[in-house]
Amino acid sequence: MMGASQIIPIVAMNKSGIPDLSSRELQAVCTIAEYGSFMAASLALNLSQPALTRTLQRVEQAVGLELFRRSTRKVEITPAGQEFIALANRILADLRISFEGMREIADEQRGQVIISSVMSVAYSQLPTIVASYRESKPRIEIQVREGVHGTVLDDIRSGVADLGLTYVDDVPAEFARIPLGREAFHVVMQKKHPLADRKALTLVDVAGYAMVSLPKEAQTRRLIDGAASAAGLTLHHAVTVNQFATLMQFVHAGVGLAIVPGGALPAALSVGLALKPLAQPVLSRSMGVVLLKERSLTPSASGFLAHLQEQWSAGANLVAP
Repeated sequence: MMGASQIIPIVAMNKSGIPDLSSRELQAVCTIAEYGSFMAASLALNLSQPALTRTLQRVEQAVGLELFRRSTRKVEITPAGQEFIALANRILADLRISFEGMREIADEQRGQVIISSVMSVAYSQLPTIVASYRESKPRIEIQVREGVHGTVLDDIRSGVADLGLTYVDDVPAEFARIPLGREAFHVVMQKKHPLADRKALTLVDVAGYAMVSLPKEAQTRRLIDGAASAAGLTLHHAVTVNQFATLMQFVHAGVGLAIVPGGALPAALSVGLALKPLAQPVLSRSMGVVLLKERSLTPSASGFLAHLQEQWSAGANLVAP
C-alpha cells in the first residue's frame, strides 16, 4: 500500500491493455476491502500480513493506481479502488459461475445433445430411449432432427448434429459406425386387403397393387426398388409421402399397401394395420450410429451414446427380423 503523497509507477501491460493479474490477487484485494483490515484479511485468506502487503503492492503496480490508503487506525478504499473492487468482484463471480457450469457439463448434469435420425427410428425406438435417459439427466437438452439417410449423413458431416441414427451397411469412409441391430422389412395393409390372410408375402405378390411409398431419395425406397429391379419387377408407387406416420394413414385409408422397415411397425400397429413379413426376397438392413471420425463427442453426447447402446440392446426385439 502507498501513502497519499506517493506515486504509483505504471508498469507496462500486455498488448491487450489488460494488466496481468491472477484470480488469487483479485481475491486478496476484495478480501481487504470486505474486512477493512489487513490482519482480518490475512487470517481469512490464510496468508501472512507481509505476503498480503506484497500482493496488494503488485496489484497496484500492475494497474498503476492506488487502491487503498492505510492509516494507523483503518484501511480506506480510494475512489479508484472502489471501482476496481467492483470490477474484481464481477470477474470472480463470473469465473465461479463459468467453472461451475463447466463442471456440470463434464459431469453430464448440463448440456445439449443433437441427434439426427431416420424417421423410422425417430418415431419408434428413440422416444423411449430419450425418456429413460432424461430420468437421470433432466438438465440435458435433447434435440431430434428427423430426415432420410442422406440428411442424417449431411447433419453429421456439417457438425449440425452430434450423433446420427441411420443405416450403416454402406456409409462413406469419413464416418465411424456403431451397429446396433438389423431390422427386416414388412408389408403393411388394411386388414380387409386381399393379401391380409397370407402368412408372408413376396415382391411378386405386392407388384400387382398400388403402393404408398417414401420419396425416391429415401434409402428405404431405393432398397425396395433395387430388389424389385433385380427380380425383373416394376412396383406401382401410386402415392409418395415424406413421413412414416403419414404413410400409415394413407394405407389405413385404403389408398394402397406399403413396404416398411421394422422400426416403422409401431406406427402401423397404432392405426390397426395388418403386418406381413416380406419373405421373398428377405430384405433387412443394419441400423446403427454414425459419427465423424475426426470429431470428439461432448461429455453429454458421449453419455447419451452409451445409454442408447444399452437401451437398444435391451429392446433388440423391436428390430429383430
